[in-house]
Amino acid sequence: MSEVPGNSGLVLNEKLIFEHSDPGRKGYSLPALDVPEATLAEELVRDEVSGAPELSEVDVVRHFTRLSTWNYGVDTGFYPLGSCTMKYNPKINEVVSRLPGLAAVHPQTPGHLAQGSLELMFRLQDELAEISGFPAVTLQPAAGAQGELAGMLMVRAYHEARGNPRTKVLIPDTAHGTNPATAALCGYEVVAVASEGVLSAARVAELMDDEVAALMVTNPNTLGLFESEIREICDVVHAKGGLVYCDGANLNALMGIARPGDMGIDCMHFNLHKTFSTPHGGGGPGAGPVGVTEALAPFLPRPVVVKEGDGYALDLEMKSSIGRLKAFFGNFGVMVRAYAYIRTMGAEGLRHATEMAVLNANYIRARLEGVYHLPHATRSMHEVVFSERNLGGGCHTLDVAKRLIDYGYHPPTIYFPLVVKGAIMIEPTETESKEVLDEFCEAMLSIAREATENPELLQRAPVQTKVRRLDETAAARRPCLIWEE
Repeated sequence: MSEVPGNSGLVLNEKLIFEHSDPGRKGYSLPALDVPEATLAEELVRDEVSGAPELSEVDVVRHFTRLSTWNYGVDTGFYPLGSCTMKYNPKINEVVSRLPGLAAVHPQTPGHLAQGSLELMFRLQDELAEISGFPAVTLQPAAGAQGELAGMLMVRAYHEARGNPRTKVLIPDTAHGTNPATAALCGYEVVAVASEGVLSAARVAELMDDEVAALMVTNPNTLGLFESEIREICDVVHAKGGLVYCDGANLNALMGIARPGDMGIDCMHFNLHKTFSTPHGGGGPGAGPVGVTEALAPFLPRPVVVKEGDGYALDLEMKSSIGRLKAFFGNFGVMVRAYAYIRTMGAEGLRHATEMAVLNANYIRARLEGVYHLPHATRSMHEVVFSERNLGGGCHTLDVAKRLIDYGYHPPTIYFPLVVKGAIMIEPTETESKEVLDEFCEAMLSIAREATENPELLQRAPVQTKVRRLDETAAARRPCLIWEE
């Protein structure tokens, strides 16, 4: 591992884009009009933007090229962001998603002219159903959170059809943070369920009554631990007439090995942009299909893709449907990438990916255990969560995360889940080699030593970046736009 200096003291001569501006410069050259000039109504014409930089084409190209070298992504390095499954996206998926017949299809294309797209969606529905163990799947939700909302709306519709929507939803303290918000949006009171790392059927039984509409559980949970009593938990909920919703964000630890539908789960969303390899971050793109049991299938959002004779169509005649979730069907490009990923991997490939994801997480766990504190002794699944307890020199999790940037790594997820004080959540995924994991672990071990030997360095980190440590609290609470006039 190469040595990482504390601070080179080098000051780079890098100007702001406004400092490159010179009045009269233009980064474009348009040909002379060969058609009559059109005029627009005055109210439709925008005034010139005051203070916008005026640049030549080469200035613009160099500006954005320089900025691109400051970015960090899966294609530039190891991205251990826990709970996000930042796996490498095979480029064959990108090639397929950009085929003109798929990338350029208009969302209002008549069904008889979009048979290829409809067939792909129909096949993807079937493959996700087989992977998850659910008989019915909708592809419509545009993100995991919207899939979660769709699932809980179906749960409510199911209970309403039986005369009582019920009033409460049970949510463990190890669930994903969006779960309580989703339950509240669907009109339910959130009842928190305490756990000791994993949820117990006995604890659920204490809280389960005839007013509980559903239990929302994440499996594996946000501590990276498998809910070993999930079958018994589902039985407890079902015995009182409730349903079990599973947040499928961590399916990368089960894919090809275990099926949530076989565990007694009634409804689950998938994250195609995580488990099935579409690159994500910065708010998109995403897709959150939902798989359901036969009992919930009538309430699926409409339309769903169905087979009609030798062709395919969108079924709009679903009388019990919760309705549309968005104007069109979903994020189609994400579906194409997911379909390409599943077809190229095959059943054995999907299973092997899961096995490697779990192995990689436990390898990091074994290398860092003892130096970083492990709050739970249970073997990890796809991700491992440490705490800041063992850090010396008065250093905290945030200091470790900022110092990792100096070592050339994107920090892992920190301070989540909240049940672990100073949580450091690391998810390596299956796409990283042992060499990459070893280099990352050496960086983490080196930072732990620095915390004891040179804590001030950690507390000032990062020291090698374009911008030093920012006041993140102030940035979140008082966002502002700086514009030069």
